Amino acid sequence: MKNKAFLHRFGFAIQGLQDGWRRERSFRTQALIGLIVVLGAALLGISGIWLAVIGLAIAVVLAAELFNSALEALVDHLHPEVHPEIRVVKDMAAAGVLLVCLGALTVGLLFLAAHS
Repeated sequence: MKNKAFLHRFGFAIQGLQDGWRRERSFRTQALIGLIVVLGAALLGISGIWLAVIGLAIAVVLAAELFNSALEALVDHLHPEVHPEIRVVKDMAAAGVLLVCLGALTVGLLFLAAHS
């Protein structure tokens, strides 16, 4: 991938999104929730700064899920048998996604508190 043209590298990223969408139910679920949140925010006519914060929270959740999925796929490929340390690695990656999701939920709750 090094030293390839930008559009070529961009294509790799798009392929990664497609693979994530196709292979990962969690990614599809989180993307759907993000879409619902964006549509709800648009219907409420929220301010630009809140839209930016919510959009960033959604993007971080989706990116964390893709990183987690990529790590799991790599680990499963390299070490398909059950091993306690592999479980720890996968659980910690999943915990990272959970923390990011809780952060995004906090953003949503703060928005609701500020506008109620």
